[in-house]
Amino acid sequence: MARFELSKPLAIAMWDFSWLERRWPGAGYEDPGAALDELAERGYDAVRIDAYPHFHAHGPTTPRTVVPVWNQQTWGSPAKTTVQLQPALSEFIRACRDRGIAVGLSSWYQNDLDDLKRIIPSPEAHARQWIGVLDDLAEQDLLDTLLYVDLCNEWPVKNWALFFHLAHGDRDDNKFAAPHSVAWMAQATDLLRQHYPNIPLSFSNVGKPPAEPTDELLTALDFYEPHLWVATAPAGQGFYGAIDYSFQLHDPVGFENVVARAEKLYRADPAHWQKILTDEIDGAAEASRVTGKPLITTECWGIVDYKDWPGLNWDWVKELCVVGTKHAASTGRWAAIATSNFCGPQFVGMWRDIDWHRELTNTIHNASLPEEAVAATRLDAAAAQP
Repeated sequence: MARFELSKPLAIAMWDFSWLERRWPGAGYEDPGAALDELAERGYDAVRIDAYPHFHAHGPTTPRTVVPVWNQQTWGSPAKTTVQLQPALSEFIRACRDRGIAVGLSSWYQNDLDDLKRIIPSPEAHARQWIGVLDDLAEQDLLDTLLYVDLCNEWPVKNWALFFHLAHGDRDDNKFAAPHSVAWMAQATDLLRQHYPNIPLSFSNVGKPPAEPTDELLTALDFYEPHLWVATAPAGQGFYGAIDYSFQLHDPVGFENVVARAEKLYRADPAHWQKILTDEIDGAAEASRVTGKPLITTECWGIVDYKDWPGLNWDWVKELCVVGTKHAASTGRWAAIATSNFCGPQFVGMWRDIDWHRELTNTIHNASLPEEAVAATRLDAAAAQP
């Protein structure tokens, strides 16, 4: 496996399952090469995508009908759509390599008509699905483009990690740092590392990393990937309460309330919300310093859900994203930083502001990267320069 020295923080975009599912005309990814050219034009040199390991395990070239978890969001398809994982995955990673863009693999474990996300009964089964994906990419000499593997998005949120909840029951303590959650992470990463010891591994999560992680958790994760927003920070949870937004996945009333109240709430006291964000970032940075684990964040900084919609203005969202990106860069604890979780061609109002993206990606690339943030872990691979 070819290796690259990580000499600077990477500017990373989260293209989730959109890279494969949004292929209809005008959806943004119908020409993946053109979308990647636009990503590079904006200064990004890494991207995080869904590798659909559960689809791969049941036939990488078998067409699958995705049943979306929502119809109100702009990530992925808002309606049923049929996808074929291979050869699309290999073609996409090869296109990234051609452009000097590193690839982080993750999975949201999308629903499909066969409910394949339910058929993962153990951490060993979980790991073996990922081993199958990596074996496939190894045979095609594509591992040199991989930055890391995030075994499950926002572990163990039920929408994504349903199989974990089925294995353990619908318990109140199905949380990231719970002993049975950590045990699953440890067992899955241990088996995966036996096959691919040089690929950095983690499980992304919502919020700051645990303040006092166990040795087992520290061994399981090569880096932390906290997803940090004002709206989900403990001190900022009043934001969604105040605007009456509760992640309505199939009802437009959620976005109607965002239109009516979100920007007004922020504009009434921007310093208050910005302070909540920077405090959250500082907490994650401190966890990184104490544990020696570098940070990667691909979903961030202000509101979680947004889109191009009547009455929704991108200016205040971009303002919070500038604060978050620059503050994270200033800590010197991030190996890769996103500018938002709306950094894709389907979010036209944000995507079209090329200068905004370039300013922030330059900030990320000029940030410091302490040597100990790399040397303490396996996270010493990055994209080749074009």
